[in-house]
Amino acid sequence: MRVPSTRFGNAVLVAYLMAQVCDGLFTYIGVAIYGMRVEGNPVLGWLMGALGYAAGVAAAKTAAGAFGIALHLAAVHRVVAALAVFYVVVALVPWIGLLLF
Repeated sequence: MRVPSTRFGNAVLVAYLMAQVCDGLFTYIGVAIYGMRVEGNPVLGWLMGALGYAAGVAAAKTAAGAFGIALHLAAVHRVVAALAVFYVVVALVPWIGLLLF
């Protein structure tokens, strides 16, 4: 019965990584359009201030992706799934709302 767990784990990892990519793109676009004042994460704001918008976002999203992969390899797939949902609700939905409306 390892196959369903592996499929679930792989699916949630892909969802998590896609959420990270989308959040990175939306963050970059949002900050490029509206400036740093729209970024609510002070650590990411500091990174973008120190490294530049693209490099700061890339560094943060690379780290987040690596941590997600580490959780996947530790077989805590429900945690990765919860984090994917969290990113969609807390990061992507607000960016979509800001960028579309």
